[in-house]
Amino acid sequence: MRKFLAAVTAVLIVIVSAIGYGSFSSEEKVDLTPPAATSDDPTGLSGYYTQELNWENCGDSFECTKLTVPLDYANPAKKAIAISVIRLSAKENTLGSLILNPGGPGGSGISYARAAQFVTTEVIRANFDIVGFDPRGVGESTPIECIDDLTTDKYVAIDGTPDDENEIAESVSMLQGFGEACLTNSPDLISLVDTVSAARDIDILRAALGDEKLNWLGKSYGTFLGANYAELFPQNVGRMLLDGAIDPTLGNLELSEGQARGFEDALARFVQDCLTQQDCPLTGSAQAGIAQIKSMLDDLDSNPAKLADGRDFTQAMGVLGVVGGLYDVTYGWSQLRPMLAAAFSGDFSGLAASVDLYTSRNTDGTYSDNSNDAIMAVNCIDRPDRLSVEQTADLATQWSEFAPVFGGYLAWGNIACTYWPVPATGVPSELKAIGSAQILVVGTTHDPATPYVWAQALASQLSNAQLLTLDGDGHTAYQQGSACIDEVVDEYFLTGVARAGVVCTDGP
Repeated sequence: MRKFLAAVTAVLIVIVSAIGYGSFSSEEKVDLTPPAATSDDPTGLSGYYTQELNWENCGDSFECTKLTVPLDYANPAKKAIAISVIRLSAKENTLGSLILNPGGPGGSGISYARAAQFVTTEVIRANFDIVGFDPRGVGESTPIECIDDLTTDKYVAIDGTPDDENEIAESVSMLQGFGEACLTNSPDLISLVDTVSAARDIDILRAALGDEKLNWLGKSYGTFLGANYAELFPQNVGRMLLDGAIDPTLGNLELSEGQARGFEDALARFVQDCLTQQDCPLTGSAQAGIAQIKSMLDDLDSNPAKLADGRDFTQAMGVLGVVGGLYDVTYGWSQLRPMLAAAFSGDFSGLAASVDLYTSRNTDGTYSDNSNDAIMAVNCIDRPDRLSVEQTADLATQWSEFAPVFGGYLAWGNIACTYWPVPATGVPSELKAIGSAQILVVGTTHDPATPYVWAQALASQLSNAQLLTLDGDGHTAYQQGSACIDEVVDEYFLTGVARAGVVCTDGP
């Protein structure tokens, strides 16, 4: 899929959008001159590690600031970039900072921290300073800038399963242009938005916050970011939750295949549940229900619908609209049923709203953040998969056998990295974090975006980890409706010790 799906569910994004708040995002408020290192520092990083943060009130009991980090850790004295940080101080006792990351890559930790009442329990907010940040290249930090809003509309709508030479050529042209725009508009940053560099930024943030150890709550891609931190700085790991885990040994192709299987499984489970609900628009067996959804998407492939704002609603947008509803059982499934009912009658406004929420598109046609740019840039720099068009077409055919709804779309989504203008710097590998404190890995058995086997794999690779399992549906587990999961996670954050082998069954 074009996007590595973020952990923030549609309902949480709605809540965050509705909060309304000021921000501290002006780069004029931070000196981006690289700080001088001490004479006895061979790394050249001491000036960054000893910087003092200038906190300012930014509404609703939050404080905001800017952190300075090196653009390039190989040459830290050359240029600095800004990382936006937000903090909600603990209400009672403080066990230090708890730094959040919602996933993506490209998800905003600023927005995620703003929604702290939905992200953590009250006892955690009472004992930890909740800290969010936008990683390098993302949002209010020094952003990677690629395509404009109109081009993003075309990118989101472009054929996700090109069937002939003309459609393939159109897709390739769009994706080549995407990468070239990133290179033109962000020539310094495009090669340096990798996850390893972002993990090194986190250690500077930890030090600037005055924390001896890093306490971390990472979901989805945030598990990959957190695990990379643990590999680089095992001695600095405090209490680390990795929820909706990614297996770091997998390349983009293997990750996409896993998501194809995961979303196909989630769709089947949604359909089975739908058929028991009074407002379900599907009929017949579960297999027949899936076929009805696929038929609707296939029709869009040859005959896009016209939206009220003039946009064509394409098959790719239809797939994203359905995907958006599969993340969350409580809200997503219930909202997807009427969206599908309307779509079967020719009204795609509901699915279009799901797509716009997923891609951060506003009603006026602007995009509220650069997440569509950032996710592409990070994924292509982190992993070296580079398949040809011919290989991708073969893969799409193969994946459509076991994932008829999502397989072709997810296979073709990887073609963007084939034409990325800079080489990858990351290589899939095991992350062991030898010498770290105990890490808690959480997996959901029917997670559509991060399959349970990935959590099992990460927990087995890390040298000191426990696996906590939610036998249920939906993307990620903490604060998603399972009292059992929340109890085990909170106990871990408060004590640093995770129970072994817990399987929770009270979730969605």
